[in-house]
Amino acid sequence: MRIALFSDIYKPAVNGVVNHVALLKRYFEQWGEQVWLFVPGQPDIVDEEANIIRLPGIPIADTGYHLSVILDQRARNILKQADIIHVHHPFLSGSFGLNAARKYDLPLVFTNHTRYDLYVQQYLPLIPDALSDSALQAFFSLFSQRCSAFIAPSQGIADLMRDEWGVQGQVVVIPNGVELDDFHQAKVHISRQELGIPADAIVGVYVGRMSWEKSVDRLLRNFAILTQEVPRLHLLLVGGGPALTDCHKLAQELGISSRVTFTDMTSYDKIPGYLALADFFVSASVSEVHPLTFIEAAAAGLPAIGIDSPGVTDMIVDGKTGFVAGDSDLSFGLRVLRLAKDAELRARMGKAAQEHSHAYAAHTNAREVLNLYQSLRM
Repeated sequence: MRIALFSDIYKPAVNGVVNHVALLKRYFEQWGEQVWLFVPGQPDIVDEEANIIRLPGIPIADTGYHLSVILDQRARNILKQADIIHVHHPFLSGSFGLNAARKYDLPLVFTNHTRYDLYVQQYLPLIPDALSDSALQAFFSLFSQRCSAFIAPSQGIADLMRDEWGVQGQVVVIPNGVELDDFHQAKVHISRQELGIPADAIVGVYVGRMSWEKSVDRLLRNFAILTQEVPRLHLLLVGGGPALTDCHKLAQELGISSRVTFTDMTSYDKIPGYLALADFFVSASVSEVHPLTFIEAAAAGLPAIGIDSPGVTDMIVDGKTGFVAGDSDLSFGLRVLRLAKDAELRARMGKAAQEHSHAYAAHTNAREVLNLYQSLRM
């Protein structure tokens, strides 16, 4: 099968969508499929992988994203040969995929990776809620009519897409996957000592984008209170993002700079090493879809604490592989304290989390996606 993937961003950027798309491409190629990946901008990058098509584009500030306005002749020639198009973002690259699918009469698949309903208010706060919600519903209602299938990484997100976004047609739940073996045994060893973390610290780790929609500020404020109860508690924040400098400042204002370690942007191969030195995974975000970081943490044998929201509740078996807190600081804080104070509980839940992670192997996800492609071509 000749498969055209579209993504707004790709390597060398590091995020969940990039990792997901890279795994799909790699497995499809291993199984003998022909795959092209179309990405706006950054034409000067020399790709180590074959069949990465960098579309001419204009940088969008310093976000790493580019706005493309045209498919060049090479891209059009490739798309004429494709059997199916799979887009991973609905707006920038997704518009190219949508137009190509209509022009060449190809099935179009979309995987939803983002809580766009929450991000609209994060980045366009001056737009009234009712207007932004109506615009989102109108867009996805029309977009879904032009797609052959929507992939939702979790049942909670599938329900949200149907009930609140106005998505019509076929919605298939296919959980995201990761390379579990990479997290069972970290290839890159990172010690607490080199990060300045005390050997006897109880380390909660968050991996992800340092931005306000991820509620990193809420996480820091909670830890400022919790460290008064558990002096050995330490927070490790892995990743970069637009709010990184502000997060540093907030930690200083809260008086917890010595209890918080920031890594800044890091390469993906180091993530297992950071997880390996921690005691539990923690996130205050309610904007997730099916966060790969939760799967990665589980594969590394870490119990997780998250807040009740679509995506997160699909990832944690409450009371077994971690805790799902209510959307209040009290509920969240009590569960962090319980896990921080009980090493035996952490070990038991971590073992259960690692066993639970087996359902999210990358090859399983890729096979289910390929099966969906084939069903749409029949």
